[in-house]
Amino acid sequence: MTKLRDLQHRVVTTGQRYIGNPILGRLPVQTLLETTGRKSGQPRITPIGGRRSGNSFWLVSEFGEKSQYIRNIQADNHVRLRIRGRWYSGTAHLMPGDDARARLRELPRANSAVVRALGTDLLTVRIDLD
Repeated sequence: MTKLRDLQHRVVTTGQRYIGNPILGRLPVQTLLETTGRKSGQPRITPIGGRRSGNSFWLVSEFGEKSQYIRNIQADNHVRLRIRGRWYSGTAHLMPGDDARARLRELPRANSAVVRALGTDLLTVRIDLD
């Protein structure tokens, strides 16, 4: 089962890196997460799905701690988030105790369906906006 999950992770992240992210990152309505590369120190932009609730933004990572942006958050949790064309600074918090499947029911349907279908290690993230 682990080999199948690893293969699924490689296939999905390769598709995201070379096809999905370059296209989605150019859409003005797409929510973007900017982290700082843990090795390079350079800004790293990732298209994400989620929902703002008050001064927090919630999302679910489909590959948990295997996701590069999650690894970047672990190294430096100061992030920026572009929501509807406007950039916000914030602090990201990994929420391993949160029920990620239940959280997905509260987030936008289309993105949640993709995360549920492709994800192998769901992890909730809360970003507190400054």
